[in-house]
Amino acid sequence: MELDQVIEKRRSRRAYDPVEITDDMVKKLLQAAGLAPSCSNNQPWRFVLVRDPQQLDRLFGTLSGGNYWMKKASMVVAVFTEKGTDCDVQGVQYEMFDTGMATALLLLKATEMGLLTHPVAGFNKEKAKDVLGLGELFILITLIGVGKGSEDTSGLSEKHREQEVSARVRRPHEEISFMDRYPSG
Repeated sequence: MELDQVIEKRRSRRAYDPVEITDDMVKKLLQAAGLAPSCSNNQPWRFVLVRDPQQLDRLFGTLSGGNYWMKKASMVVAVFTEKGTDCDVQGVQYEMFDTGMATALLLLKATEMGLLTHPVAGFNKEKAKDVLGLGELFILITLIGVGKGSEDTSGLSEKHREQEVSARVRRPHEEISFMDRYPSG
């Protein structure tokens, strides 16, 4: 698949079918993420990949009610970093930005591999950190459901069923970019 096709195809859908996530698949996802640029090559991103059904159930117990659909994911990737592990340039800490770039590459690689991914913020961070064994120093940024996309949306709420088939709406590039001028305000 060409990069443009992968970017166009990537969507945060919610309908999953079970799929075996192999060690080889995990290796490819992590290799892609590891190629992200980072300030001074610090590579501050960290991932915990959860495939064990018992651990998944424990992690699913940290989700907010609106993320019920993630319980059908075959794997969850916990994305985290540690504050102060990347550059501080003029008061800007770069670990979140750099971890985001690595995560984007992971999502694109998963799409290329035919997997569905959906990052969420709706979970109890402290409980999730406990399940994952992450200490106080770590910043848990997101949980990403990973699996095979499904055409069966019957397990989704009406709102989520509509979102599964709706067209992707994005702001036009003229609204998000400023060439040779600066945004006011």
